[in-house]
Amino acid sequence: MGSAESLDRLLPPVGSRRSPRKRTTSQCKSEPPLLRTSKRTIYTAGRPPWYNEHGTQSKEAFAIGLGGGSASGKTTVARMIIEALDVPWVVLLSMDSFYKVLTTQQQEQAAHNNFNFDHPDAFDFDLIVSTLKKLKQGKSVKVPVYDFTTHSRKKDWKTLYGANVIIFEGIMAFADKALLELLDMKIFVDTDSDIRLVRRLRRDISERGRDIEGVIKQYNKFVKPAFDQYIQPTMRVADIVVPWGSGNTVAIDLIVQHMHSQLEERKLRWDMAALASAHQCHPLPQTLSVLKSTPQVRGMHTIIRDKETSRDEFIFYSKRLMRLLIEHALSFLPFQDCVVQTPQGQDYAGKCYAGKQITGVSILRAGETMEPALRAVCKDVRIGTILIQTNQLTGEPELHYLRLPKDISDDHVILTDCTVSTGAAAMMAVRVLLDHDVPEDKIFLLSLLMAEMGVHSVAYAFPRVRIITTAVDKRVNDLFRIIPGIGNFGDRYFGTDAAPDGSDEEEVASAS
Repeated sequence: MGSAESLDRLLPPVGSRRSPRKRTTSQCKSEPPLLRTSKRTIYTAGRPPWYNEHGTQSKEAFAIGLGGGSASGKTTVARMIIEALDVPWVVLLSMDSFYKVLTTQQQEQAAHNNFNFDHPDAFDFDLIVSTLKKLKQGKSVKVPVYDFTTHSRKKDWKTLYGANVIIFEGIMAFADKALLELLDMKIFVDTDSDIRLVRRLRRDISERGRDIEGVIKQYNKFVKPAFDQYIQPTMRVADIVVPWGSGNTVAIDLIVQHMHSQLEERKLRWDMAALASAHQCHPLPQTLSVLKSTPQVRGMHTIIRDKETSRDEFIFYSKRLMRLLIEHALSFLPFQDCVVQTPQGQDYAGKCYAGKQITGVSILRAGETMEPALRAVCKDVRIGTILIQTNQLTGEPELHYLRLPKDISDDHVILTDCTVSTGAAAMMAVRVLLDHDVPEDKIFLLSLLMAEMGVHSVAYAFPRVRIITTAVDKRVNDLFRIIPGIGNFGDRYFGTDAAPDGSDEEEVASAS
């Protein structure tokens, strides 16, 4: 073993202070939510679509299992695979997050390095399997965060989505039959035991605040015997064994080549033209409600559609329409009979909201302009945001940012976007809400202006979503812009520069 790996380098000099701990909790290894390589930015949080124009799942994510002994270099190999793969959406999930909750007695044992964290019974395999299943289906999951200093799970869990590729790494990655069935490729990282010991010493001392005696005691008592008994035997179920870990670039290149061929077979080709033509000549769906076109409403539309309208007037009349639209939408909420007593001491038989909570979710950026109107008419409404953009290479709408209130599954959700042309972004946003267990019939999609194509697309994919708008235009042009349309709503509202041809560039950029 070379001097770079010698044990002496791990011992702090006499009288010196121990270096600050770098990490004391498990992590999903997808934060920050991107990985920059020499070629591109790889998003490690978010959600590609995984559904077709019918709103059904079109593919499962490709799941890779990385097994091997403690400190064998699994995470480094995973990162090298991610960089070489060069695919846009990847989740790296660590088995460290899934240690079981310890009893009081086990906590005491762990504090004295007498608890075996390298035994299969230390991991919550039921939670691992259910989490990986949902990730492969593109659904959101809650992943626990394990605190190595207290040997316990932290209160706040992390929310993750699946991706094009999911890499699951851990010492017991191949120790459970149900887990093995979910892995499309199994890779065992085989590294010399002396190197693994030195790496573990370095990590546990510098990152987890352990002392060298405790680390060596735990290694000899639990880590090494567990490797011999439970981990090394799983090498035989691996599809590929990578000797010397990250140093074996030839093996990693072969792995990446095979994965590219597998991903190509699963590739989703998002066909905007198919989405556009799928529902032509169909009557508008019954789930659509259009605000009555009174002279007042039509007059406001005339003002905001006029390209000569000033920004101040555009904002003023847009806000008026938003307020009317939201008031109209609230009439579709469930109400129940209730009786109150008036100041005159008389009973009044009225109505009250029959749900638990109303949450507004805006599709950035134009959708957030409807938040003030929503707050004005819904007291204590909760607000969430979604950012969806189109991948210019694939044409797929992709989720780049998400902030939703907790326990949103019990709420009626008002989803807002000022214009909906193809319906692609709206479909993605609805799919995200469904992934968070919001019932389809509790989702209301609100937009100032929609194209018939967008209405049909959303209604066909999600027939129980209520669609509410102030107007529906019949056509979109070859660039999927609403005709006659309203222009780029975001640019006109925020006063930003419009596209040179005056087109609705934002609608195309967000595939809304």
